[in-house]
Amino acid sequence: MLTLTRTVDTFPTARIRSHSGGLPVEVALIAQLGIGYGDQLIAGASMRQRGHETYVDALDEPSARIGGVDIERGDATSLYTFAVGAKGHPFHRHAGHRVFTAISGSGGAQLRFSTASPAQIDEDPQHFVRGLHHVNIPADSLFTVRFGGGTWHQFAPLHGRSPHSALFALSCHTNEFGGDLTGELRERVAANEADIPSLTEVLPDALRDVLAALDPVRVPTVALSLHAAPVSLTGRICAWARSASGRVRGGWGRWRGAKGFLAHNGGGRVVAEQSAPPADSLLRSQLPDAFDHEDSFSLVTDAGELGTTSAREAMAAVLEGFIENNPPGVSRLMALRNVLVKPLGLRTSPLGCPVSSLLSPQADVLFANRFPVIAQRGNAADTRVEVVLGADDKHLRFRSCVGVDLCGDGRAVVTLGTRVRTTNLFGRSYMALIDRVHRRYITPTMLRLAVDHAVRGLGASGAG
Repeated sequence: MLTLTRTVDTFPTARIRSHSGGLPVEVALIAQLGIGYGDQLIAGASMRQRGHETYVDALDEPSARIGGVDIERGDATSLYTFAVGAKGHPFHRHAGHRVFTAISGSGGAQLRFSTASPAQIDEDPQHFVRGLHHVNIPADSLFTVRFGGGTWHQFAPLHGRSPHSALFALSCHTNEFGGDLTGELRERVAANEADIPSLTEVLPDALRDVLAALDPVRVPTVALSLHAAPVSLTGRICAWARSASGRVRGGWGRWRGAKGFLAHNGGGRVVAEQSAPPADSLLRSQLPDAFDHEDSFSLVTDAGELGTTSAREAMAAVLEGFIENNPPGVSRLMALRNVLVKPLGLRTSPLGCPVSSLLSPQADVLFANRFPVIAQRGNAADTRVEVVLGADDKHLRFRSCVGVDLCGDGRAVVTLGTRVRTTNLFGRSYMALIDRVHRRYITPTMLRLAVDHAVRGLGASGAG
């Protein structure tokens, strides 16, 4: 029974002195999330964890290594995620020091620690009980835990037969080689092949029997809470509301599924708009009689950034980038445009207009035996190459020119320019409507991401 309660002006913290004289166990309550958010967060994070390449489900503690050691650079730390469900997980220990930050489920969590040493337990198994402490964490809470290697611990929902997961954690192994590891395990750690199960020793059967005979009421227990004392009427009402809401939010989180997104700025490279295409550009030979729209953009890479001395190889990588690294925002705009113009019988494509013909089925003229083009030109030294893309539609004709020019100092100039001739009133209205977004967003963004794709692809292959 929790009868002694005091108010603190900072993070409520439990500091448990080690029974064997080692490092203490420290648990600090940091903040409390909205009602029911713990279950929702755990549901989403657990599904993302399940999709990770290092995911492993063992010992009732699904986990993933999201950051491994880097021995060559002197880094022996590792970073893991792990979850503990509604049934809790078994008592266990690790050789190394542990630090983690976690979110409790909407029913709260109980953290159980025994700091008895192996020598003490060998002398008398009751030392395991004498070194035992519990820490109660309220529902939907952010908290931190730190303890030394060899500390026995078990995490479970705060109340028995709870429908709520106990917690989801981000754990830092401050020294993955810490403690008394076997030679085989050290080799696994060095090869970045270790995982939480392989670094875990579960409680022996003899100690489980000792634990099963224990009355939990006799275990020293500290309850941490925010906003209301844990044994108060307000605290009980809050706990009930969080539990009820957590069931709904957790179910919603599992039904909705979990997605993640990665967004970047194409390496931070600058795309500059030019007043006109280069004087010798192939674009100047396209639609020579008349055109209603013309633009030209260029991007200069750093010296050696493309990782190739072949303009043709660089061009193929850039054209692939237009297809494989198409900006999501452009894709959404094109999807909207396709819906609007399809009833009019106009061309549709998931790619932005400047390069949409890269998905054309025509195969009479191909660049690099893959990409359909209208025209292409390169020099004998393979330091410069251009291709012309384009298509004719009911309302307009467009031609785009992509160029790669490898400079003598290792830099590369990649250009993308477009000419458009409208054929009717609808075409002129259409171009007037999209001109601003085409110049300010679509073309420069597509060029930036295409070059970034080329840099990452050629740079990786060149580094190998």
